[in-house]
Amino acid sequence: MLRLLLLLALLWPTASTRADEAAAWAALRDGAIVLFRHAHAPGGGDPGGMRLGECATQRNLDATGRAQAVRIGEALREKGVPVGAVLTSEWCRTRETADLAFPGQARAEPIFNSFFADRRTGPAQTEAARALLLGWSGPGTLFVSTHQVNITGLTRIVPASGEGVVLRREGAELLVVGRIRP
Repeated sequence: MLRLLLLLALLWPTASTRADEAAAWAALRDGAIVLFRHAHAPGGGDPGGMRLGECATQRNLDATGRAQAVRIGEALREKGVPVGAVLTSEWCRTRETADLAFPGQARAEPIFNSFFADRRTGPAQTEAARALLLGWSGPGTLFVSTHQVNITGLTRIVPASGEGVVLRREGAELLVVGRIRP
């Protein structure tokens, strides 16, 4: 019984989690920025020999991830979020996530490419991404489909696959408003 109660406590959303998500949705309806980690793609990193533009050489979404990506787009539409632009890294799993969520709207932005395999590029790439995000002026919400390392570099949050981190601009800062869990 104790194990069941502990499991329920871990899985059941707390009041602070619900408030966090409510704040995130409100900010998105008001034109915030959301960084989504690509939907579920089994494994970690990419196989040796991975090449951009050749999906067969990369770790890709599975059926669960494709369904999750569709649900991401549906959720934003159902919550009345006006999406003004959709940016992705050049990796197939991020592009497919964005294409399934928002068909025909995605544009590749290399600043959001993963630096998992070469952490030396992370600080400069993170600062370039921060500058791009701070320059967003709408209209609508900026949706970015990217990777865990990029989101963590910008926010210090380690998101799950298919999780969104909502940001708002305050002066020269990007502040985390909340998270949208998968």
